[in-house]
Amino acid sequence: MFGESQAFSGFSVDDLGEARRFYGETLGLPVEESGQGDMRMLTLKLGSGTQVFVYPKESHTPATFTILNFPVADIEAAVDELERRGVTLERYPGFDHDERGVVRVGDGGPAAIGWFTDPAGNVLSVLQEN
Repeated sequence: MFGESQAFSGFSVDDLGEARRFYGETLGLPVEESGQGDMRMLTLKLGSGTQVFVYPKESHTPATFTILNFPVADIEAAVDELERRGVTLERYPGFDHDERGVVRVGDGGPAAIGWFTDPAGNVLSVLQEN
């Protein structure tokens, strides 16, 4: 039924301006703003034509799961750059983090992963694949 559909994802934030600065300036993603008033939203351009919509929600509750994963070739370099831009990695119970907050996964998943949050508290990750 939806085999030909160009599906997209979206998530909410509590401050669209902060989200625009974070995703556009801090993470360096192409961000477009559209709409007006209560119908304003951001579109994140993630490559290969992928778009993610970000919309303001007055009663926003941060996602308790990872909403976006950013694969990288070198997680150490990516973490260095995130830290340089003021982003710190989160540490979650039940995971063996290294001194920088990176989890080395091994078999069956990415080689390494680090989680961080946007200004609205939504969880994102940077991961190095096997």
